[in-house]
Amino acid sequence: MSTQHAEGSSSNPLTSTTTKKSGIRTALRYTGIPPSWLDKRPKLPSRNWLIFLSVTSSITGYYIYDRRQCKRIRQEYVEKVKHISEETTDHFSWPRKVTVYAARWPGDEDWDQCMRYFRKYVKPIFVAAAIDYEMITGKRHGDLTDRIAEEICKSRRLDVGLDPAPSPDAFPPNYPFRSLAQLRQQRLEGGIVIVGRSTWKEFMAGLKKGWAEGLENVDHEEALSQELEMDGRFDEPDEVPKDPGNVEPENSTTSSSLTPFTAGTPPIAALQYRLPIQAQKQASSLTSRSNSKITEALNTPTTSIPLLPPILFVPFTNYLGFSQIPYMIWDFFNERRKVKSGAEAGYRLVMNCTRPFDPPPPEPKSLFDDIASNSSRVPKGDLDLGKEVEVFYRSSLSTMHDDIEKERKKYYDALPAKLETARAIARGLREPNKEELENPPKTEVELRAERMKKEKRWRADAKGWDIVKPDSDVAYDERLNDALRMFVDP
Repeated sequence: MSTQHAEGSSSNPLTSTTTKKSGIRTALRYTGIPPSWLDKRPKLPSRNWLIFLSVTSSITGYYIYDRRQCKRIRQEYVEKVKHISEETTDHFSWPRKVTVYAARWPGDEDWDQCMRYFRKYVKPIFVAAAIDYEMITGKRHGDLTDRIAEEICKSRRLDVGLDPAPSPDAFPPNYPFRSLAQLRQQRLEGGIVIVGRSTWKEFMAGLKKGWAEGLENVDHEEALSQELEMDGRFDEPDEVPKDPGNVEPENSTTSSSLTPFTAGTPPIAALQYRLPIQAQKQASSLTSRSNSKITEALNTPTTSIPLLPPILFVPFTNYLGFSQIPYMIWDFFNERRKVKSGAEAGYRLVMNCTRPFDPPPPEPKSLFDDIASNSSRVPKGDLDLGKEVEVFYRSSLSTMHDDIEKERKKYYDALPAKLETARAIARGLREPNKEELENPPKTEVELRAERMKKEKRWRADAKGWDIVKPDSDVAYDERLNDALRMFVDP
């Protein structure tokens, strides 16, 4: 009975559990596709998958949108200036050329960050307009200042006739020679590009130094070596006590004025000892005589500065440190701002529209003006360009002078032991041990060269940091009021 009821129920079309398949499913059934794939119904992903997909798709979409905008903005400015490169000019004319200065960003070990910013965001506009450029980068603080001051000093020496001007006879035949006046005219028609606040400070310090100092050629390394020679770091203690009864007069130039040698000292070791103080004074007097050939009239700074090439300031910010990671993320997804800023800067230089330099206000002359200026900081015109980025300098840089002094003290504390070992081995007073045979210690000559190198680096770093640190103002000379120009939007 139950069997019949089951058969009846299965034969009833109204209660049958089998579903009629569509034509597409029937056709796909014979293609080898598993039936479970055809019967599977789609459903929404889980909550975690929805969160992941929405976040990743939003980030990816924003990134793609930003990069497309970068291409659009760059192409827009390229289209604005490319007609300049298509203009027909004289075949004997020279292309417009600019000089790009980029200093090291304070606290960044990668000294080329400013120049990378120029190559990525400003250079495409120059290339589209067929503008030539020369890139000058400072690897350490103060390098650009010294280079700019040296170039200005050379130019001043050429103007007064201390150095010979270039002559066409000194070049090979058929060489495209240009006179000094033509070179300076091309420089005036070009321009100067300053990337970042630190570069701006070094550039202005170089201008002031170059136009304010004398024209004599000073060998700074020789002056530093004489200064280091007089501090007594490499002096040897007197090993032979002097007899009070045999005191020689001070003006005597016998061998007693030299540092005494011990018995068995090789003759070559005498070259490593200092000269007498009188001999050093004679050498310094000879050096001063050679530099005194320039007359006082030529060595005096000029009352006015000639017109300089116009300046283009390119703002640049480099984020460093853990606390500035949010700024780095924001910059990564908003690169179109930097593309637009760099393109606008390049466009200003290409269109060659300038304005006079905005000099700082005059210094306070009364006590009340000084008090008022200290209570509220007075803007200093174009000298404040890019000043807002100095808040992003690393706080650890404020102790740079202390760090240099600690490193210098550590070096000089270990110097006497190294010097004693070098002299003992050089004079044959003792044999080198096993460790010294494997790693020979430095000789006295090498120690002197090492000390010279370290002192140059320490002093240059301290001097360069004094130029670019946030507490220092931009160096300025009032004679530059009528000599500087700035590029502006057309």
